[in-house]
Amino acid sequence: MKAKVYFSRTITPEKVLALYQILESPLSGKVGIKVHSGETGNQNFLRPEFWKPLVDHVGGTVIECNTAYEGTRNTTEKHMQTLKEHGWSTSFPVEILDATGPDMVLDIPHGKKIKQNFVGKGLAGYDSLLLLTHFKGHPMGGYGGALKQLSIGIASSYGKAYIHGVGNIEEIWTSDHDSFLESMADAAASVVDYFQGKIVYVNVMKNMSVDCDCCAVAEDPCMRDIGILVSLDPIAIDQACLDLVYAATEDPGQAHLLERIESQNGVHTIDAATALGFGTREYELIEIE
Repeated sequence: MKAKVYFSRTITPEKVLALYQILESPLSGKVGIKVHSGETGNQNFLRPEFWKPLVDHVGGTVIECNTAYEGTRNTTEKHMQTLKEHGWSTSFPVEILDATGPDMVLDIPHGKKIKQNFVGKGLAGYDSLLLLTHFKGHPMGGYGGALKQLSIGIASSYGKAYIHGVGNIEEIWTSDHDSFLESMADAAASVVDYFQGKIVYVNVMKNMSVDCDCCAVAEDPCMRDIGILVSLDPIAIDQACLDLVYAATEDPGQAHLLERIESQNGVHTIDAATALGFGTREYELIEIE
């Protein structure tokens, strides 16, 4: 059965909310709203103003986790200052899930590369999840989409190193690359299982640089903006985004972004996630004016 992915070429805060409302979403109880807070110096991340109508409508708490590398988000104190400077904590309630330990451990019995996922213990306080993702390139993953947000995005600082190192934090930057991508799929599966389907995915194809929002020094966007996608399936929404990039043959920046995605074998994360069975890459793209 094909997953439904709703798509609009109009990129506005109001359109994000309108697409979300079409879903008649399963979100209930206390909603965690995962965003990318943006590394200090990054010019491409999507700002709080863009997400405000949807966040206000849902009424949840913006959640983030500390990073596993040097920067302005690798400690709770620095991360909270970044959240303030970037307007998140002045616009919404915010929580850093791994502000204090110990981490919550999600088992991954069918994981191909890792059998545990370490997430901030604050995740236990939420009943459902709204994943707000800025789709773009990524220096290691090839691309950053819903699957990366589910895995690296939700993982604690330790958990990020654990995924990158394929279970060995000493190999955070030196592990086998495809095994790292498969570990991301394993970790994503554990979060999907934890929330038992109570997750909505929003991918926005805007400001598409080859670099991630985690880069303090990032290239400017290379492709024209494409649109907003919303789905209940994390694999389908990422596959749809990749297909839209491949379809943009007249965009002069397409080759540059595809070189980043393909050089890092980005589609392998989708392959690995599909093999785990927590979604499908078969989808129906429903375009909304």
